[in-house]
Amino acid sequence: MAMDDIAAIILAAGASSRYRAAAGPDGPSTKLIARHEGEALVRRVARAALAAKARPVVVVTGHARADVETALAGLPVAFVHNADFATGLASSLKAGVAALPAAARGAVVLLGDMPFIEASVIDLLIEGFAKSPAASAVAPLHKGERGNPVLIARALFPRVAELKGDTGARALLKAGGDSVVEIETGDAAVTFDVDTPDALQAGNQAAPASGSDGSSSSP
Repeated sequence: MAMDDIAAIILAAGASSRYRAAAGPDGPSTKLIARHEGEALVRRVARAALAAKARPVVVVTGHARADVETALAGLPVAFVHNADFATGLASSLKAGVAALPAAARGAVVLLGDMPFIEASVIDLLIEGFAKSPAASAVAPLHKGERGNPVLIARALFPRVAELKGDTGARALLKAGGDSVVEIETGDAAVTFDVDTPDALQAGNQAAPASGSDGSSSSP
């Protein structure tokens, strides 16, 4: 299997309700443009994806679309807007999968609120799929706990169309059953996401120094 036929989908459409409620009226329009070391969270995720082997990198926008696109200005990513973002995660995953090229054998699905994920984790999933091309998905583990991002194979794309509400990759992994490959990453980033300003602050304090391809976090 070629290593250049796996895409990346960054889900960046959510309303960030918990974060914005905690941040108050002076907070950002979306947590995705909150900053770590002076850089928007979603930009860190996009840089990690671009530093990895996945291509193309598709960003699904929704709430605060203009602000997210501005945060990603200058990066070679493709945008697809999900006008139905308020219905939940499933609609964004559907929009991302629909935007993929026909040649894509699969896609690594990243969450825009996981700013410490590194390119090496993304490539680990892609390499795992290359070694097990019959797999329906490849999921990262940290100390036995499943995390994100997740690589879903084209075989699961039809299942995406059946998803509703806030259902995402977790339901796809369940559908994949025994054909899901799990890889221990040794990286706590795959199980850490940012839901509130306090969570971001905690992540900032625990995060390693960022490298050229991003840093480490999880959902």
